[in-house]
Amino acid sequence: MLSSVLNSPQAIQLNIQIVRIFTRLRNLLNEHSELKIEIADIKKHLQNHDKNIELVFSYLNKLIDKENQPRKRIGFKPDDL
Repeated sequence: MLSSVLNSPQAIQLNIQIVRIFTRLRNLLNEHSELKIEIADIKKHLQNHDKNIELVFSYLNKLIDKENQPRKRIGFKPDDL
């Protein structure tokens, strides 16, 4: 505040630097808030992917269990007479 009241060249330069620093801080905070939003969106997508991956693995486990069981023969079966 004192730098804006004083009228010397050094006070003016100091005031300009203070304003530049605050604008940089504001820009950094805006950038980080955008990153936070993007990270939150990614987390939401990953949670859905985790559920889908678990579902795929459960289906694969069922298929593996079926593979280990003997299969019924398909086709013509002659009568046993």
